[in-house]
Amino acid sequence: MNEKEFWSLISKMHIVEEPYEWVINHLAKQSEEEIASFEIQFETFFSKAYTANLLGAAWIIMDGCSEDSFAHFRAWLIGQGEQVYKKTLNDPDYLAEYIFPIYEEEGLTPELEDMLDLALQAYTIKRKGDDDWDDQLWNEFNSLIESKGYDYPEQQLTIDWKSKDELKAKFPKLWKRFGNKPLGY
Repeated sequence: MNEKEFWSLISKMHIVEEPYEWVINHLAKQSEEEIASFEIQFETFFSKAYTANLLGAAWIIMDGCSEDSFAHFRAWLIGQGEQVYKKTLNDPDYLAEYIFPIYEEEGLTPELEDMLDLALQAYTIKRKGDDDWDDQLWNEFNSLIESKGYDYPEQQLTIDWKSKDELKAKFPKLWKRFGNKPLGY
């Protein structure tokens, strides 16, 4: 699966009911190699989004951001599709325009944990017929990914902001919208 095919699959999630189940079932019908390729594409974009700027944006939007929340935020960002993903990487302040008002109305946060293990669930279904957790299959799946030349990177962030005032100056649109009214509260 190349980048174009990956983003095409992500965009189809927006037009189907039960999008995560749809992707999992779609992937489970593919070869193990194709499932691994999806995972590599996902992890590549997930890793590229591990930036201090995106952490700062998430921090403003949600009034703080743990490591888990940041992972779920980056997964949410991928789930929004290629255009939003790339635009946000270049300008995180764009999220002030993009995030729908329903997030405020419903007390939602831009986090999407379900995106994190789509490929592993598909692989598990393909191998054993259900998606119950299996340590052995998890290890097999990681070995398959590594055999395709992908190593999950160990990442470190250097935060280039030290205070809310610095974040306010760095992302004025996000601050204006979420600084005093973060999502999830």
